[in-house]
Amino acid sequence: MVTNKKISILGCGWFGFELAKDLIAQGYTVKGSSTTVQKLPVLRQYGIIPFLVNFKESEENFNADFFDCDLLWICIPPKRSTAEQHTFLSKIERISATAAKHNVKQVVFISSISVYRDANSTVTEKTIPDPESDSGKAMLAAESVLQRQNAFCTTIFRFGGLFGPGRDPGKFFAGKTDIPNGNAPVNLIHLSDCIGLSNKLLQTEAFGYIYNACSTEHPTKKDFYTLAAQKSELILPSFINELVRFKLVDSENIPKHLNYIFTVSLHQI
Repeated sequence: MVTNKKISILGCGWFGFELAKDLIAQGYTVKGSSTTVQKLPVLRQYGIIPFLVNFKESEENFNADFFDCDLLWICIPPKRSTAEQHTFLSKIERISATAAKHNVKQVVFISSISVYRDANSTVTEKTIPDPESDSGKAMLAAESVLQRQNAFCTTIFRFGGLFGPGRDPGKFFAGKTDIPNGNAPVNLIHLSDCIGLSNKLLQTEAFGYIYNACSTEHPTKKDFYTLAAQKSELILPSFINELVRFKLVDSENIPKHLNYIFTVSLHQI
């Protein structure tokens, strides 16, 4: 059992909450944050030390004890449903400055493959990011802020499309017809592999790198989402048999530094 490393998880949402529970089970001391008071008893119930933390401009509020940790996990993507993409950078700047002030030495930032554009090619960590979406631009800017901070070492996971408990991919296109770009490869990662990669990082201490965190399997959008809908007993979608724009996300750093084997097959979800 691991007992000597304190970890703080900023943002106990869909991924952060499950990561925190997994680390608690391994014997880590885990502090977890939420922006809502209602979530704090839930965190406490699972052995997570709860903190109310908010870095939203004009609403900044945190307890310095939250930043008393060996490693800070930042799991707060900009919300697409709001204009947060345009304020996300200033939020990350304040988080970065606060972490540095409180002598955090290791930061893991959960980013996204949206930092790469669909350029009809394979991308790796060596590919220069060129985001097209507002959320992708916000993520890349946030990465840069953290990487420029000399007070701590930054590790970046660029997660692919997320699925798993609570995020059933079968529902995404169920019942829809004439969905374009049916032959494009998917770039996805299951929650189990998100947590598996995180554990592998802690075991190897291969900090300081960017990791494209996507399954090594890339079935077509048509094949994957049809199978997902079928498994969930939903109305099957139909796709246009075409390949228009795509990217295939690969990783050079995961096999090189983490030696992680993905556990969830996208051909057998």
